[in-house]
Amino acid sequence: MRKTRVLLFSEGFGTGHTQAAYALAEGLKRKNPHIQCRVIELGNFLNPTVGPLILSAYRKTVSVRPRLVGMLYRSQYKKSLNKLTRLALHRIFYAQASQVIQQLKPDLIICTHPFPNAVVSRLKRQGLHVPLYTLITDYDAHGTWVNPEVNEYLVSTPQVKKLLMRRSILSQYIHVTGIPVHPKFWDPEPPEALRTELGFKNMPTILIMGGGWGLMFNKELLSKLASRADDIQLIFCMGQNDKLVAEMKHNPLFRHPHIHVLGYRKDIHKLMGASDLLITKPGGMTCTEGAAKGIPMLFYEPIPGQEEENCHFFVSEGLGEVLDQPAVLDKWLQLLSCRYEDVLQYRRRMMDGVSPHLMPDHCVNQVLSMLNRETVAIPHGVQVLVDQ
Repeated sequence: MRKTRVLLFSEGFGTGHTQAAYALAEGLKRKNPHIQCRVIELGNFLNPTVGPLILSAYRKTVSVRPRLVGMLYRSQYKKSLNKLTRLALHRIFYAQASQVIQQLKPDLIICTHPFPNAVVSRLKRQGLHVPLYTLITDYDAHGTWVNPEVNEYLVSTPQVKKLLMRRSILSQYIHVTGIPVHPKFWDPEPPEALRTELGFKNMPTILIMGGGWGLMFNKELLSKLASRADDIQLIFCMGQNDKLVAEMKHNPLFRHPHIHVLGYRKDIHKLMGASDLLITKPGGMTCTEGAAKGIPMLFYEPIPGQEEENCHFFVSEGLGEVLDQPAVLDKWLQLLSCRYEDVLQYRRRMMDGVSPHLMPDHCVNQVLSMLNRETVAIPHGVQVLVDQ
């Protein structure tokens, strides 16, 4: 009996969409070795020359003009991608998408970004009979995710489910799965052992993350943190921003035995596990991983749009605070340096009260349950058999 084939399509606009796809793929394979998964950033795969140029332009816009990104997000919030945009995406980037699907012969397609989601939806209107799941990788439901050809929606929270229902999507086709995190985040590890393994001191530790693209923090914040390095260990993880990493390493302010400046890392689960506090941009994936590791979070200058919604959700769940006043950081610095046991108790309360959809393997279990059905329901009442 051949393995069930799951094809996951994403795009590289930010790192979270593709991280979610890989997390789900690895989780499914860990739980059920009879499932075969393939993750593809579809635009980059089909257009390896043009795709990176588009992503670079988007990255620069996010870095230099975040308010513009927020304006565009809000102005199109209730709208799906229009027919002209879908046609342009198909002609310019995705003309060969159907050939990829025919070659790989998936039993199920899961999209973790709106663009491939729209492309597969278009192919389904033209006769593609593969079930399509849409995994919304934020704590909001922008209109670009919504297409009538989607068989099932996988969403982060009950609130996002309600948002989709307001867009006339029936409740039975929306599943609160949470956002998947890689199996590396599932298992707790002793922080002392992790600090030793990573070459850090066994002392109160703050992890500062600039996101996958290493977006910059202001100098006042960095200086304030660095001034406390005698009694609090600081791990700066600046992602793919190599220029910033080089500047920080040459800056005398960060030349302290308790300060570690890192670039892109694949062991974020260990860095989070070794730390007591996370200061970060509120990307959906990073926040979800932080919740899985039970680390308190301080959110720094969310980009208008989905990051604001992510921030609002995690604050409302008691898993973090907005770093909008100096008193917020001062409070945590005081706790870490003088009342460390209170920080540990806070983390224990966090983990005891976490919502089911934030449990690390919840999304994988939900998707496995859906894969085990004999049929996949289509919103228009048709039933399509899933090959086994």
